[in-house]
Amino acid sequence: MRHSADGALAARILYPFISPCLIDTVTTQTILYKTTAIVAMPSSLAVEFYYVGNFRTAILWVQERYADLLTVEERTFIECFFGLTLPAQALLVRMIMRRGCHFRLSKLDYPEIGDSLAAALMLLELGWLSEQALLSATEVAKLLRKEEVLAHLPLLDRRAVQKKSELLEQLLAQDLPAQSFISWCPNLDDRVLSLQVGELCDRLRLMFFGNLSQEWSEFVLVDLGIYRYEPVKITPHSRGFQCRQDIEDYLHLRGLRQHCDEGHDVEAILPALLSFSSENPYLRTRQSRLLFQVAQQLERCGELEQALTLYRQTSHDQSRWRQIRVLEQLGRDIEALEHAQIFSQQPGSDEESQRLERALPRLRRRLGLPLGKRTKSFAEARLDLTLSPVESCVEIAVRDHLHQDTAPVFYVENSLLCSLFGLLCWDAIFAPLPGAFFHPFHSGPADLYSPEFHPRRQALFERCLAHLEQPDYPQLLRERYREKFGVQSPFVFWTTLDEPLLEMALHCIPAHHLQACFTRLLKDLKANRAGMPDLIQLYPHERRYRMIEVKGPGDRLQDNQKRWLSFAAEQGIAVEVCYVTWAAA
Repeated sequence: MRHSADGALAARILYPFISPCLIDTVTTQTILYKTTAIVAMPSSLAVEFYYVGNFRTAILWVQERYADLLTVEERTFIECFFGLTLPAQALLVRMIMRRGCHFRLSKLDYPEIGDSLAAALMLLELGWLSEQALLSATEVAKLLRKEEVLAHLPLLDRRAVQKKSELLEQLLAQDLPAQSFISWCPNLDDRVLSLQVGELCDRLRLMFFGNLSQEWSEFVLVDLGIYRYEPVKITPHSRGFQCRQDIEDYLHLRGLRQHCDEGHDVEAILPALLSFSSENPYLRTRQSRLLFQVAQQLERCGELEQALTLYRQTSHDQSRWRQIRVLEQLGRDIEALEHAQIFSQQPGSDEESQRLERALPRLRRRLGLPLGKRTKSFAEARLDLTLSPVESCVEIAVRDHLHQDTAPVFYVENSLLCSLFGLLCWDAIFAPLPGAFFHPFHSGPADLYSPEFHPRRQALFERCLAHLEQPDYPQLLRERYREKFGVQSPFVFWTTLDEPLLEMALHCIPAHHLQACFTRLLKDLKANRAGMPDLIQLYPHERRYRMIEVKGPGDRLQDNQKRWLSFAAEQGIAVEVCYVTWAAA
């Protein structure tokens, strides 16, 4: 009882806007910002209402963190939510967490809630649910089974042999106006409840997660032990949006992107996209990415001049070499060569450097100019195998063929080196820098792939990589593996990296190879974490290893794989490319 009273006192201090009679409700999973995680406080909630507790936690988190940015509507929603009965709270949260906004009452059947219509009455009074929402023909047909469509909707042809999609085509052909569910189906013994606060709750979810790609189900996955997250110290000042305009701008950009993704005319969104401006680096990155996406679409449609204009206005990391390709398509080779020469003096990435190395001789040849000195290509170490056809993938076939008890082969692709990097640099990756983490469900920092990620943490990464110069670094990685096992990470592949593989890798891969690979990763995390060889063969008795890129019949090396192979050759890392042909039956 004493513990419960302490929880209620804390709730009164933290949330003075809530009436005392609701304190017992509010204390459920109240967030205390003196800690580094969400603290569950005493509650009378039964276990089956776990999702209600999760939702309370989230909106209290938002209310505390974003109190200065919330609209009157959002403040009122949060306060009124805690005034609802538990069944009403539960029904609303169930509907918020489901797809869509229109629900048949007969489908809202939850044992812990009981009578869903009774639970809905308070929500209907508040206007958070409605029975009078206007439904289009498509929306009402989606709510009905085929036999119900035949029985209740105004069809011209009611042959039961037709598919439901064909019945919908009949409805659409009549161009019927939107109307309420009861107007569509006056004789159907059911009701439809339409969620009216979906967009408001999406805004709260956006403020909590900093994005709309994460769902409320993240809480459930943690509850079930499916996901575990690194506890990072989050201060009251750590949040994804610093002003209300940031929230509105995010939603504005999201709407423009949805317009583009749905295949609509991109010309319609260009004025709004080009005039967009923000002080928020995250939002500027999203705008730049969308500009690049629109430019690509225009290029595919043959609108080359307009695509070129957009490529020049975006800071996307692939925009510069795309400019050169478009100039070539326009026949402006002199201009393309000038740009390629300028860009090649300071390439933005290994990928851009590789593409420019190809473009320069191609353009000079076309213009009748000397080709200049060509970059020496790496000498590919080739391994040819003829194997019996197998049902499994070709990488598994090669793994099994080369495997020896004294020299085991593992199918690791990008997972092994990335995992070792993630373990060694865990402290730098999860450093609690401003804006990097602003809720408890980050699998990695929000700025992971931004240009500022490494510079902001350069000293931290240098400290981590310095461990490789000490003889006890394997012990550090072993301890980190056991301590963090299963915790979400953008680099560590727990399903691939078991302890025997970790031990053999640390025994066989020299520290200076790890140092070189990790340094290359940090140059361009997004691009360089891919393209690594498929297999690794470890020779524990000889303390050596080799990596093997596998190519099946007709397959060839991709550009990112060529870059890794070239890097491996420079570092003296043993890598072979295995070309497989299938033996005749």
